[in-house]
Amino acid sequence: MTKEILVCGAGIVGLATALALARRKQPVAILAPAAAPLPAAGDPYFPRVYAISPASQRFLAELGIWDALPADRIMPVDAMEIHGDADGSVTLDAWQAAVPRLAWIAESSEIERVLMQAVRWSGISWVQDRCVGYQGGAVLTEQGGQLRASLAIGADGARSPLREAAGLQQQSRPYDDIALVTHLDAEIPHQGAALQWFREDGVLALLPLPDSARGPQVSLVWSLRSDAARAIQALPPAEQAVRLEADLALATAGRLGRLTVNAPIHGFPLFLEQSQMIAPGVALVGDAAHRVHPLAGQGLNLGLGDAQALAQAVADRESFREAGDIRVLRRYRRARAEPLLAMRLATDGLHRLFGSHATPLAWLRNAGMSWVDRTPMLKRRLIAQASGL
Repeated sequence: MTKEILVCGAGIVGLATALALARRKQPVAILAPAAAPLPAAGDPYFPRVYAISPASQRFLAELGIWDALPADRIMPVDAMEIHGDADGSVTLDAWQAAVPRLAWIAESSEIERVLMQAVRWSGISWVQDRCVGYQGGAVLTEQGGQLRASLAIGADGARSPLREAAGLQQQSRPYDDIALVTHLDAEIPHQGAALQWFREDGVLALLPLPDSARGPQVSLVWSLRSDAARAIQALPPAEQAVRLEADLALATAGRLGRLTVNAPIHGFPLFLEQSQMIAPGVALVGDAAHRVHPLAGQGLNLGLGDAQALAQAVADRESFREAGDIRVLRRYRRARAEPLLAMRLATDGLHRLFGSHATPLAWLRNAGMSWVDRTPMLKRRLIAQASGL
């Protein structure tokens, strides 16, 4: 069987890539196991939420996705408070850069559900199988199929079978951090502000969510040193919540009052990874191509940027070139090189800076934050960089 462009994987980035190609009138198919229809959102919020940047919001709007998301499940972020491990702090406001919002917090399940509907309505063909190999320009499937494609796109996650089968190299470094993720009821309203603390034991972020029937709530992402995170994970669920609530009371100094766990606590090991993004007939997007520390909340935004850039490079190619022509794919790689490098250096650099216990560095990093907070031009630049403006 021959497919012009084959997207391996049906997560958010894979679905967005396929839809972006279809919107640009490119013949595309998806290779992934059958996906059960996701139910509409209920009262409990899905464990994984994403901070959608203005650039990603515009891309999802171009795909016809954004307006289909339930507005009452999306939380606009109007401000961000960033605290150092001493007295340093920076406050960023959307009005400082004349942008409507800094970001929007949305559930991964809702984004995926709406993307899935759009893919079905677009008539994109779906091969219900999975990639297990790649040989001679053909994707080998678990059920013994061979799918020939001018371009095979690996959107199949951090352990990408296509990447491995195609022999694309990957550099991976574990952070020795585990991100603990859950949702919390807050005693004090968050007022649309995202809160972040850079601490010696890791990076703590509280992302604003729409109010529940119980009142204000936030989503927690706490990147802790692995031994500290495992100590919490080893406890029975009820004791996990008690321990986490006590630790949060100290870490946040009561910024949102009492914080109460209202959902299961999940843990994800963290890595810094960069892969060879292209080879003749093969391109990688999303986690298959790169992973960064979540302290900036940019993982999905980078993946959506990949999807947009790859679809554009393929659609803009000369008529005599195939989608998988290496010259076409090099244009995609060039378009992504600067934003990926900038985000990798920023997140890894901040992780190293705040991970150091040296007294001079501790003073410098907190003094630097306070200086930035007093410099409007730098704050506008930070907002523009994070927004993709």
